[in-house]
Amino acid sequence: MRRTRRKRGKAEFAATVTGLALGVSSAVTAAGMGVLAAVMARTIVTPPRTREENVLIRGVDLEARTVTLSLTPDSVLDGEYSLWFSDDTGHARLGEVLVRDAESVTRRILEVDFGDLPRARRGRLGGWLFLGPWSLGVPYENVLIDSPVGPAPAWFIPAAESTGRWVIQVHGRAVRRQEGLRVVPVFRDAGFDSLLVSYRTDGDAPDDPSGRYGLGDTEWEDVDAAIRYALDHGAQSIVLFGWSMGGAISMQTVLRSEHAQAVAGIILESPVIDWNDVIAFQGAARRLPPGIAARAIRVMASRWGGVVTGLRTPIDFRRLDLIARAGELTVPILLLHSDDDGYVPATGSRRLAELRPDIITFVPYSVARHTKLWNYDPHGFTRHVTEWLGRLD
Repeated sequence: MRRTRRKRGKAEFAATVTGLALGVSSAVTAAGMGVLAAVMARTIVTPPRTREENVLIRGVDLEARTVTLSLTPDSVLDGEYSLWFSDDTGHARLGEVLVRDAESVTRRILEVDFGDLPRARRGRLGGWLFLGPWSLGVPYENVLIDSPVGPAPAWFIPAAESTGRWVIQVHGRAVRRQEGLRVVPVFRDAGFDSLLVSYRTDGDAPDDPSGRYGLGDTEWEDVDAAIRYALDHGAQSIVLFGWSMGGAISMQTVLRSEHAQAVAGIILESPVIDWNDVIAFQGAARRLPPGIAARAIRVMASRWGGVVTGLRTPIDFRRLDLIARAGELTVPILLLHSDDDGYVPATGSRRLAELRPDIITFVPYSVARHTKLWNYDPHGFTRHVTEWLGRLD
């Protein structure tokens, strides 16, 4: 049997930290707690080198155009998804669920873009669906945005009839701007030009000097540069669309940018609203001892923690706390989140929506997982976004 090398994915501490945790007795020493917190903190701010392949590929029938996968919370979802396989050397697009039993699920293969799917044994499912703007069959342009860390590539996709309204899409942690391609037609049909941006350390834009994520505390400057670019190129009003950590980045932009008055509204899909919630959730999911998440936050927030994390400056979690800063928000927000997210808990989104019902339209999902709301319910997602955009006029 082919051996598969160990993965380090979105929750990269799954292997490293959990292994340490299992070796710690119920009476965890202060030193042991410190080590776990340090590993967790460094993992959170370090871009992963590879992505975890957590679904088994149990059978492929190219003639019938079907693939059979192991059961996971993502593999059983209705809708259309990407399947990356064989260490990202292959990519396929999957459609409807055809058969499901107690151990596996069989889905329709829409397309194999590249790679040898019949020989694949493991993969990972994602919501990207499209590999690039060329897959949409519409005009697009490669552009460069003059960000504080250097030229950051972006895709500009004009509406069929431009109206001066732009949407700037900000992708999440450990993914790239392809994440937003699936919803471009929604905005294009509504008359919005789309700008899909990169930001520091995401693998497309230049790295931050530290080579680490700032969790929104630094990346917002790159989105601010994208707003300047849009205004210089004819944008009259702008909507920010943030996915996951891109939501945290977008919110910091509107709270800290001198160009915030150009932002007419914000759309947040599975956003990070409260990093304390997210990090505590991830710690519990990995069965780490209580208190590790809070210690990890203290490491990232301290100057001395830079020795461990590699951060040049501490992360200001008070500035990132959107619950505490809810009263500062002024623009309309469309907030979509699923209770079964599995990575970023919806509790922060619900609290923020309860605090600011005057400006927040909250659309809760019960089943859709993380950043897959469009994939799971494209018609409903399109309706919610289109109606909300109409109310901005």
